[in-house]
Amino acid sequence: MQFKELKLNKPIIRALFEKNYEEPTLVQERAIPAILAKKDIIVSAQTGTGKTAAFALPILQLLYDKQDAPKKGKKIKALVICPTRELAIQIEENFVAYSKYTNLRTGLVFGGASIEPQKEMLKKGVDILVATPGRLLDLHKQDFINLDYIETFVIDEADLMLDMGFIDDVKKIERLCPEGKQILLFSATMPFKVEQLANSILRNPEFVEVSPTSSAAKSVNQQLYYVPKPKKIELCLHVLRNNIKGSAIIFRRTKYGVDKLEETLLKNNYKAVSIHGGIAQSLRQTALNQFKSGEAEILIATDVAARGIDIKNVDTVINFDIPNISETYVHRIGRTGRAGASGKAISFCSADEKGYIKDIQQLINTVIPVVEEHPYPLDPKATPEVHKKPGSKYKKGRKSEASKKKKKRWY
Repeated sequence: MQFKELKLNKPIIRALFEKNYEEPTLVQERAIPAILAKKDIIVSAQTGTGKTAAFALPILQLLYDKQDAPKKGKKIKALVICPTRELAIQIEENFVAYSKYTNLRTGLVFGGASIEPQKEMLKKGVDILVATPGRLLDLHKQDFINLDYIETFVIDEADLMLDMGFIDDVKKIERLCPEGKQILLFSATMPFKVEQLANSILRNPEFVEVSPTSSAAKSVNQQLYYVPKPKKIELCLHVLRNNIKGSAIIFRRTKYGVDKLEETLLKNNYKAVSIHGGIAQSLRQTALNQFKSGEAEILIATDVAARGIDIKNVDTVINFDIPNISETYVHRIGRTGRAGASGKAISFCSADEKGYIKDIQQLINTVIPVVEEHPYPLDPKATPEVHKKPGSKYKKGRKSEASKKKKKRWY
C-alpha cells in the first residue's frame, strides 16, 4: 500500500516523500482510515512501529481545511499529551516535518524548561499542541491555554503515564476538553488500569493491535550471561571490550545505577553519556544529540527516560539490570535490529533475577541462548541474597528489667 491510497492530500504526501516515506507501516495502514473517519481508537503497538505518524498525519489532514485562520485567531484544535519531555520534542519535530507545506502551526510545552518562551509561543496562536501533563495544567491554570476548541485529543504512551503517576492529570485534562472530541489512545502494553481509563473516556473505540509484544525482534541475536550481582560492572567492561562494535544502549533500573555505570565507563575511556529523570532537560537533550550523531558511542538510560525515543542504527542493547516487567524487555531489545538491520541484545542475570528471565522467555516463546564462557560465571547453586535488618534483642511487647524498675507507680 502507498500513502496516496490513504486519502492524504498532496502537501502532506509531498512532505512524506521528502523524508523518503512511501509506504505506511502496519499501524499507520490500520489507524489512519479510522482516525479520518473521526472514530475513537485504542492502538496497542510497540515503539518503532511508526505510531507518531499514525496520529500526526490524519490530524494534519483533518485540520487542513481550517488552516487559514489568521494567526492571532488560531485556536488549539488538536492536543497530544505524552509522559516525557524527549518524547514531546520528538512528536513536535514530526508534526513540523509533516506540515511543512501547510499553514498549520504546532506548539510544544513541557516542564523543566523556562515557561516564558512557551507563553509567548501560545500567545501567537497554534493549531496543534504537544505537551507533558504537568506543564499543560500549569499553563491552563494561568489562562495561557484554552482547551475549549479541541477536536482531537491524543494520549500517547498511556501505560508509561500510568507508571509515572500521571493518570489523574490525564483524566483532568480530558474533562477540560469539549465533550464531543475524538480521543486516540496509544499504549505499548495494556495493563488493567489503562483498559479502565480507556473504558471510562472513549466512545465505541476501534481497537488496533500491531505486533503483539510477544514477537521479540526476529533480527536480534539474543544472549544471556549469568553473573553474580557484584561482578556485573566487570562483566560489562569485558563484554564492551570483546563483544561489541558500534553503538550501544545500556539499560539500568535506577538513576543511581545509571550514574555509577557512567562514572566507571568514563574512567575506562569510553565515550558514554546518560539520560534519566534526575538530569536537567537541556543536558538530557545534549546527551541524546551526542549519541545520535555518533559523538558518544554508549548511552546509559533508565526505561522511563528512553521510552518512545527514536534512535536509529543502534548495534547493541545491554540489559545490565533485567526488567521485572517482561514487556519492557521486548521494548528494550526492539531498539536494535530495526528496519531490516541485524542487532544484538545482551542480558546480565544475577541469582535474584532468574524469575524475571523465566517470565520473559515465556512471553517471547523463546529460550535465550546462554553464554557459558566468560570470566565471571554465577554458581548454579547461588541463591538470592536476603538482606535482613538486625532485630531487637527484646521480645516484642516485653519491657526490659531496667525500664520496669524506673517506672513510678501512681498509687
